[in-house]
Amino acid sequence: MTNVLKILLIEDDMIEVMKLKRAVSKLQINCKIIEANNGEEALSILEKKEDLPDIILLDLNMPKINGIEFLGILKKDSVLKYLPTIILTTSSNQKDLLECYKIGVAGYILKPLKYEEYVSKIETLIAYWSINELKKI
Repeated sequence: MTNVLKILLIEDDMIEVMKLKRAVSKLQINCKIIEANNGEEALSILEKKEDLPDIILLDLNMPKINGIEFLGILKKDSVLKYLPTIILTTSSNQKDLLECYKIGVAGYILKPLKYEEYVSKIETLIAYWSINELKKI
């Protein structure tokens, strides 16, 4: 029996949310996607510390709390800091990349323009995190 990978997707663009769901469906991947439209919403989901996700997919450019601010808050929490957080963004800005790795991101993935490339990246990402030993918090 394979465990279902629980993914918290923090993304304010509904087209990107639909794209991820479509890719997961196309790949026939058994995972649970929890959606948050921004960093504030994600923090309210995570603050309960019940049924936490296995990984977080985080966009950088969001209203209220941007991805880098969210990551900083997450990594200061004694429990939540262990959740692997992968940046999924269009930003190829080296300053963003460096800042995310300084704070403690688990990965930084650029969203490609071509859908088939996106599907391939999502397939690799989920395959990798599905075989990892993840800390159960």
